Amino acid sequence: MKFNKTSQLQRFQSCSTREPRSQGAFSSPVSPLTGLRSWGGSKYRLLRNQKGRLNSGTALVLAAAASLLAASLLTACSTLTVDFVYVTSSTAAGVNNYGLIDVFEIDSMSGKMRQIPSSPFPSAGRLPVAEAVSSDNQDLFVVNEDDNNIVQFVIGSDGKLYPFNTVNTPGIFPMAVAATKTNLFVVDTYQPLPLCSNADPCSGSIAVYPINAASGSNPITLGTPLTNNAVGAQYWPLTAPNGSDIIVPTTVNVVASGAYVFVTAYDSSVSPHVGYIYGFSVGSGGTLSAISGSPFAAGGQPTGIASDSSSTYLYVTDFAHNGVLAYTIGSSGALTTISGSPFATGNQPSAVVVDPVYPYVYVTNAIDATVTAYSMSSGVLTSLGNYTVGTDPVAIGIDPSTEHFLFTANFLGNTVNGFELSTTAGTLLDSQFSPYTASTNPTAVAAIPHKGGGAGITK
Repeated sequence: MKFNKTSQLQRFQSCSTREPRSQGAFSSPVSPLTGLRSWGGSKYRLLRNQKGRLNSGTALVLAAAASLLAASLLTACSTLTVDFVYVTSSTAAGVNNYGLIDVFEIDSMSGKMRQIPSSPFPSAGRLPVAEAVSSDNQDLFVVNEDDNNIVQFVIGSDGKLYPFNTVNTPGIFPMAVAATKTNLFVVDTYQPLPLCSNADPCSGSIAVYPINAASGSNPITLGTPLTNNAVGAQYWPLTAPNGSDIIVPTTVNVVASGAYVFVTAYDSSVSPHVGYIYGFSVGSGGTLSAISGSPFAAGGQPTGIASDSSSTYLYVTDFAHNGVLAYTIGSSGALTTISGSPFATGNQPSAVVVDPVYPYVYVTNAIDATVTAYSMSSGVLTSLGNYTVGTDPVAIGIDPSTEHFLFTANFLGNTVNGFELSTTAGTLLDSQFSPYTASTNPTAVAAIPHKGGGAGITK
């Protein structure tokens, strides 16, 4: 792990905040279905000395206090923050029953995570369940399931969030999202069919929003969802192999190259459930084409999905069978099961992350409240041990700046665990003062490097 040295003066100056780009252009659109939103900002403390004659004892006391204050500004200042981590929480809060977004900063030395001033922020929608950051780390997209929308936030240099835009998803109850430089992919629980509801469910779907590049001080924007000419609508259905069973999607992953996107799902019409991975190639304009052989078998109930930085390997957790499935991604996007797969996990694995630089994979186990660490060689996983986290871990991430810190969101524990990751052994060590209090029922995590730097995956 390598850090750039900066002078004390530079450290102090870097604590100043940046206003959001084109603040006057920020809007709070209200849809007929959702109603939306509001947002807050950060606060900083300032110190003023009173004028007047002081005796020497008082002067010494004040001088010491001033020195301590200056030291605290220098050590707590943003240059020691290696990443900002965004944790959505589903429990309703405030008059609009919005969810919340906790914003943590990770200390570059100890790994300690602490919430920034003004955190948490409203999610600008009900039941936030998924999130993704833009490729330039300037924007956060939050999926609010109960409002059928995606809210785009501009991220300030101090990690603060500024609501910018809201779009409704083509389908019903969005539940997963992934982003590349040019496209945003959202998975809906149900297709937008007239009779589709919880009382009368239908299969899920995936939609694609083009991402329009930022221009000057204006942030990126989402275009109109692309049309699937095969159905004459703005979504691609997830159809059961037999054409009639109900397919329930669970999560989505777009590979680092942007060439393929994969959706995990299971057939809820049969018992026990049967899991699948739906694979799509992504065309130059963002349109999707089913990969030959899709959907691919994926255990009983896949829950988490992640791919490596070379777009060669894909990993999927199987909640029903306590394993992590491993695949090789072929030149056409087709999946081939890796020898030895599935690899054993703890009970009810819920999420998976692949280190983008180092050869390690990590899986959260919901029932055991643990993280299982693995080394990775040619896609084959070897267990390195289990590490205790809070109750019911449901999401996991690795810091995108140094790939040196790992964190989990624990749904029933209402906490976030932080770890220091050994880049040579793959083992985990609790970060200072971990676990950290989160808002009630955290659901998802996303992170950006501080000041947009670092060595994360190029998206």
